[in-house]
Amino acid sequence: MTPFAIAGIQMRVSASHENIPAMAHKLDITMTRFPWVQMVMFSELAAFGPLPGHAQTLPGPAEAAFQEMAAKHKVWLLPGSMFEDAGDRIYNTAPVIDPDGRVISRYRKMFPFQPYENHVASGTEFSVFDVPGIGRFGVSICYDMWFPETSRTLVSMGAEVILHPTMTDTIDRDVELSIARATAVTNQCYFFDINGVGDGGVGSSIIVGPAGYIIHQAGGGEETIPVEINLGRVRRERAMGIRSLGQPLKSFRDRPVEFPAYQRSEQSEAYLKSLGPLVKPHRGSLAGMKSQQPAPQELDSLPPNQTAGFVGG
Repeated sequence: MTPFAIAGIQMRVSASHENIPAMAHKLDITMTRFPWVQMVMFSELAAFGPLPGHAQTLPGPAEAAFQEMAAKHKVWLLPGSMFEDAGDRIYNTAPVIDPDGRVISRYRKMFPFQPYENHVASGTEFSVFDVPGIGRFGVSICYDMWFPETSRTLVSMGAEVILHPTMTDTIDRDVELSIARATAVTNQCYFFDINGVGDGGVGSSIIVGPAGYIIHQAGGGEETIPVEINLGRVRRERAMGIRSLGQPLKSFRDRPVEFPAYQRSEQSEAYLKSLGPLVKPHRGSLAGMKSQQPAPQELDSLPPNQTAGFVGG
């Protein structure tokens, strides 16, 4: 058994003012109530909310405040993420801070939520880090998990736990809960998906174990979620199979085929290119696709049962 205690903090996030003092308070309370916790993580963009006008330089004062918090409590700290001002670009970046207050990694979100986050650039490097004597952890942010290649790469790099801060305030949260569970079980890892509330999301954070069982699913309000996980469980599942059944990582390793979808050729991407541009739909738009609607004057000549499916706009 290799136990390790992680607390996810699902807290109210404001888009109008800095949330770092509130995060410090939450961390103080968490460590007072649950002193056995060894790592704490917050939701995506928890520090300043979802507006890019609060972009920070890294390193910088905001990150330094989190370093002080981690050193004060001697815990690993993933303070969600913040918009990073990198000069000519803005990234969505999650620092990883060790118990001595050192930043050991900064992960830039690979898949901004396009086309709604056109102001955010894509990162290109994966982030995995080792907790000595415990195991290897990977970092992913929100929309990244919709692309299973990101999680599979982290696991192929040895990650046994994926830390996934998110900021979902939209009606697809139920879909994300399914993706979180599927990600954990197909990669035989722990998956910590921590969402915010208020301007930072609709809550419903979820923690899933390597066999696909839900360890905890939060509600829609503020919650502190301290969980002790067992990294030995990951290693057992990967050795013996999920619930002593399928062994997907080994099967993926021994795959008899390379996947043409990942080879950027004219043939492999022909269909994808036919989908049209990645743009935000406007009212009444067809999302970039060519209209198949008849001209208005043609509607009058169609039988009634053939006009029912057409929508104006």
